Order: sequence, then structure tokens, then C-alpha cells
Amino acid sequence: MSIYRYLAIGMLTLPAMQVDANEFKAPYEIVAQASDSAWRVVDIENVLKIQLATGALYVELNPLLAPLHVDNIKQLARERFYDGLSVYRFVEGFVAQGGDESAKKQPLKAKKQLTAEFIYKSKTPLNITTLDMVDGYAQRTGFLNGFAVAQNESGTHTWQTHCTGAFAMAREDGPNSGGTEFYVTLTPQRYLDQNTTVFGQVLHGMEHIQKLDRKPESNKEFNPITSVKVLADISKEDKLRFKVFNTDTNDFKALIAARKNRPEAWFVAKPDYADVCAIKVPVHSFIAD
Repeated sequence: MSIYRYLAIGMLTLPAMQVDANEFKAPYEIVAQASDSAWRVVDIENVLKIQLATGALYVELNPLLAPLHVDNIKQLARERFYDGLSVYRFVEGFVAQGGDESAKKQPLKAKKQLTAEFIYKSKTPLNITTLDMVDGYAQRTGFLNGFAVAQNESGTHTWQTHCTGAFAMAREDGPNSGGTEFYVTLTPQRYLDQNTTVFGQVLHGMEHIQKLDRKPESNKEFNPITSVKVLADISKEDKLRFKVFNTDTNDFKALIAARKNRPEAWFVAKPDYADVCAIKVPVHSFIAD
């Protein structure tokens, strides 16, 4: 396929347009060839380590869009509120929900219920890396600080979307009734957007959620939570760290374009489309010195 494009009008031919070097790269090539500046190191103060019987789940919290929920769950973790509780609800293809099924356990200083943070409202528009795609649930979708988000048309209302691995707060009927019971989405659940507070995203360990038991058995404890800790608090014993692809870069914009129209020879149909949950933000793990 020629990379030169001409517009001929009679005998007039315009010069060829420049083509971005990433235009015909596959997604994996863009990620593999990205420079160090295309990645950001995740702040371990905003990472939760949820130790399950099946393995450890690491979640990056989203303090920009839901600061109250981020602060509260870190306080709950530091009070060891979740230690010995369980992931008591598992709905195949939907969510896994953890916390205190009895609803009787009381935090020490953290709050049992919080004011909902379904939508972050700003006086000026929040700049996101937009998809420029039609979306059935929002006027704009894209990425902000590595999180899949949606917005109103003006960009002054922003919320995190329910893509796979979204970390959110369960609630009762009242909007402000949530505070301790978290859930992780197993597949995209966009119809929940703006109905609960989404305040994080799984970085590592989704396979451990998928390995959980679906139904209680009489002879074993059902999906126990060994502990929930802030990674910064255990940084000397747990050296696992994470880099996330910076979603505010040309490399990530090239990745979006490659996901819309896969350039590899295997692909016959190229729809020139990708929804916000179809573009996975790359994550690399490494061991700190």
C-alpha cells in the first residue's frame, strides 16, 4: 500500500502528505517500541493489595475523580477492616463483591457510608485523550491518567467507566449508602456508569478473582480476604511495582488508532471503531531495587 496520497485536479497535483511513523504499526509493536517517557510509574500510595486465597489483587485507586472514596478505603485498609472478611458475592460474567456481608462490622475511624462520587464536576473542562467515537452511554469517552472515562459534551462532568477490572463501591438503594463494600467488574458493565462510584482499576491479578469459588461449600470458608493493605505501607516486604502506559501521549493515540483498524495481515474486517472498554491500557510490572 502506497503511503503517498495525491489530489489531482486537472493537471494540478498536490504534494504528498506526511504519514505518522506509527500509522501502520500493530498495537504490540507500538507498546514494545515506546520510549520510557511513554510510561508512568504508579504511585504506591494509591495501590491496594488485596490478598485472596487464590492470590494477590493489585488495584490502582483514582483520587482525582473520587477522592473521598480513595481516602476512606485506604483508612479502612489501615484499620484492617477487611482482614478476615470475604468476597461473598460472585456473579459469573458480572461482578465479584467483597466486604462485610453481615453489614454489622463498624470501622474505627473510617466511614461506613460516604457521599456518592458518581460524577466529578469541574468548573473548567478536564482534558482527556478522546476516542472521537459514538458511544451509547456518554457524549464523550476516552482516557484520563490511565483510567477509562466518560464525559458530558462540555467535559465538565467526568466519571470512570465500568470496563473489565473496574473497582467500584457497592450500595443499597440510596445513592449515599455505600462506603465499605467494593466490587470488581468481570466484564464491561457500562449500564452501571453514573450509578455507583468507580474509583479504581485492577492493575494485576484478575486471574485470582476469576479463580474464586462461585458458590459456598459447607466444608470450607467462602472466598476469604486475608488482608487489604496500601502498597506504600508494605513497600519493604512487597517490592512489586507497576508502570502504566501514559494515556496523554502520541504513542497512546497511535495505539488507539491501531486498535480501531488493526494493520496486521490476519485482519480482513477493519471497522475503524473501538469503544472505550476495548482499548486496554498496557501495564508492566517490575521488582523495585
